[in-house]
Amino acid sequence: MADRTLAGGAAAPIGFSTPGQGKGLLEVFEWRYLLRLLVRKETSTRYRNSVLGWLWSYVRPAAQFLIFYLVLGVFLQMARGVENFAMYMFTGIILMNFFSEGFGNATRSLVDNAHLVRKIYMPRELFPVSAVFVSFIHFLPQVAVLIIAAVLFGWLPTFASIGAAVLAVLLAGFGALGLGLFFGSLNVAFRDAQNIVDLILMVAIWASPVLYPWEMVAAQLPDWAMWIYQCNPLTASVELMHLAFWDPVSPNAHAMPENFWTTVGIASVITLIGVVIGQFVFRKIEPRFAQDL
Repeated sequence: MADRTLAGGAAAPIGFSTPGQGKGLLEVFEWRYLLRLLVRKETSTRYRNSVLGWLWSYVRPAAQFLIFYLVLGVFLQMARGVENFAMYMFTGIILMNFFSEGFGNATRSLVDNAHLVRKIYMPRELFPVSAVFVSFIHFLPQVAVLIIAAVLFGWLPTFASIGAAVLAVLLAGFGALGLGLFFGSLNVAFRDAQNIVDLILMVAIWASPVLYPWEMVAAQLPDWAMWIYQCNPLTASVELMHLAFWDPVSPNAHAMPENFWTTVGIASVITLIGVVIGQFVFRKIEPRFAQDL
């Protein structure tokens, strides 16, 4: 958009941008102020009129951890086969919570903000992006608990462990964003998308080594199926979190799968392709958002 100078040196815009013809995700960075407002709104209203407030960020993972640990670790005695099983499981659970919340909220973000989508123009990608940012903010207190527990187990931060953790979070975050863009745009016209996402999230925690070691899968699958399993971005991100926090405090920890870093690279490429496909579908359906909402 061109500018002209008014009296007093102020710049006034002349010409207009056609809605739906922006830069997609790249335009989100030009609207950083509005992104901050959306994130602030979501974080401030999420626990409004709640007695526990932000403590709910701890209650859910704590409840999940206790249930799974009792059922799998105690009753099924998996704790005997995995060193520091509590640390192993909690590390994967909090990462899956981050992915699940980001993916689920991004899918519903356009419908939940229908009043804004219908009335004013802004990059609609702001809504799923802000949903993933909010899930990351809720993820941070859980990471703090994980770090405290890891330190008590003798964990010391290294560049390698921190790098593995950052890569794990990036894979989960961009994976949630790509899927959120795809299903979020479909959800505008077909509310069935929300139910499909719920089914995906129900399966996701069992489709990656969160509650069990990867060796159990390798023992049951042929090599080609195991390769597909390892290239799953969620599998790669969970194992990276294990590498960052669980492996350093477990002297007898299992080795990483064969060709681990190769599969991490493939998983990263798959994640980026997912973001590109999600953005493409989002832009194709975007002109109908206001009408369908």
